[in-house]
Amino acid sequence: MDLLILLALALAPGVAIGLYIYLKDHHEREPIRLLIKAFCAGAISVLITLAINTPLNNWIPIDENNLTEQAVHAFLIVALVEEFSKFIFVRFLFYRNENFNEPFDGIVYSVMVGMGFATFENLFYAFDGGVGTVLLRMFTAVPAHASFAILMGFFLGKAKFEHGKGYYAIYALVVATLLHGIYDYFLFIAFVPGIWLGAFGSLAIGLWLAKRAIRIHQLASPFRVKESITLDPPVENTGQNL
Repeated sequence: MDLLILLALALAPGVAIGLYIYLKDHHEREPIRLLIKAFCAGAISVLITLAINTPLNNWIPIDENNLTEQAVHAFLIVALVEEFSKFIFVRFLFYRNENFNEPFDGIVYSVMVGMGFATFENLFYAFDGGVGTVLLRMFTAVPAHASFAILMGFFLGKAKFEHGKGYYAIYALVVATLLHGIYDYFLFIAFVPGIWLGAFGSLAIGLWLAKRAIRIHQLASPFRVKESITLDPPVENTGQNL
């Protein structure tokens, strides 16, 4: 029973956030089979991260008490590798899919991949750290991964649907990596008294930006315009001036 509770706690936040984003896709929701595929791709991206990080950690030794080396650790070894591992699936597996047909879909697929990553990662932490660790990550690491994914998806949506803005795909990886790196860096240098509070500050900023990104792409949906045209009945010309 304890194992089932631990598994449920590890799985719950990623699934809940994925469902939340699915429901935020108000105008033209994605096929469930593709969302499950994206979630599974996120889990696979954890293995890609491990395959890259393992030799990097051996080649680039990090002094835990060195601010500069911890910056390298946070931004390059952790953030860039993890976000790249997720990015390649969204960009090369879902980006050209015919169902990716509005800007908000960038957010949907990025979040599903991100939550697959965060959930599979959560399972490792669950068995290593127990219930306390999983509960802490439920309100910190998993929402942080969601905010990174939403911003990545925001720029991928712009890259695909704004003419001449394909370079926004690079922004997608860069912005997600920077936000991820800042969050991790504050945690990695927690030996500086009180500095860990910066992680919560960066998380709050990330969630605020994510909320704005969701709203912007909801309003940019071409299906929203079509719905408006369909719902508004034609006005009969009575010959009277208003």
